[in-house]
Amino acid sequence: MGDYDYLLVKQDGDTVRITMNRPERRNALSEPHLRELLHAFETAGASNATGIVLGAEGKAFSAGHDFADVAARDLAGVRDLLRLCTKVMQTIEQVPQVVVAKVQAVATAAGCQLVASCDLAVAAESAAFALPGGKGGWFCHTPAVPVARNIGRKRLMEMALTGDNVDAASAAEWGLINYAVPDDELDARTDELLARATRGSRFGKGVGKQTLYAQLDRPEADAYAIAIEVMASLSQSPGAKEGMASFLEKRKPVWPD
Repeated sequence: MGDYDYLLVKQDGDTVRITMNRPERRNALSEPHLRELLHAFETAGASNATGIVLGAEGKAFSAGHDFADVAARDLAGVRDLLRLCTKVMQTIEQVPQVVVAKVQAVATAAGCQLVASCDLAVAAESAAFALPGGKGGWFCHTPAVPVARNIGRKRLMEMALTGDNVDAASAAEWGLINYAVPDDELDARTDELLARATRGSRFGKGVGKQTLYAQLDRPEADAYAIAIEVMASLSQSPGAKEGMASFLEKRKPVWPD
């Protein structure tokens, strides 16, 4: 699905697997790395895949922003870099496919932001998560945005202010990831969760995911206004009609997409 310097990308049946492959730099998110991630997710989003798995090679899932890149920039340059990073995170939410992070090792700062931006996440028990800016000179302001939407306020404050590592079991308890699993089960458990999450109509699932993000964190009345209109409209889609017909006729559905 394209040649990349920092990624390995392949389509495996209905799943696109995007693997960060710059282990010697702990998969740090330089501008070229971010641009490759953006291109890979946009390409996968336009494909016929139903799911995307984001993984990594090496001893880190991602160490976050590449300080060598950041330190060489002036204010406008850093602002541009953060806007690019934000576009990557928002694209992960906007693509119609279910996106699962497969976290094999430590994910810090913008690497933790990547995990929090994915729809679902499975981590090896040996993995860890951190917003380390709180114990350094550059606070993790943008990584905290999606993390705040995954975990409670006090947990967010603990992560952001202390900068300490959170182990995988605690990350699952806090809601940052879905499951912490034995290291040797990471691949299988990730694929098992993706299989459950991609059942049903591909079109209906894509609109459903995008609508969930649209209504999250809005006032209840606004959230209902969005959800009512989309749900009413989708009742007329081929997938919804087949789902209801198969239920009423007591048969297995034959999805049109």
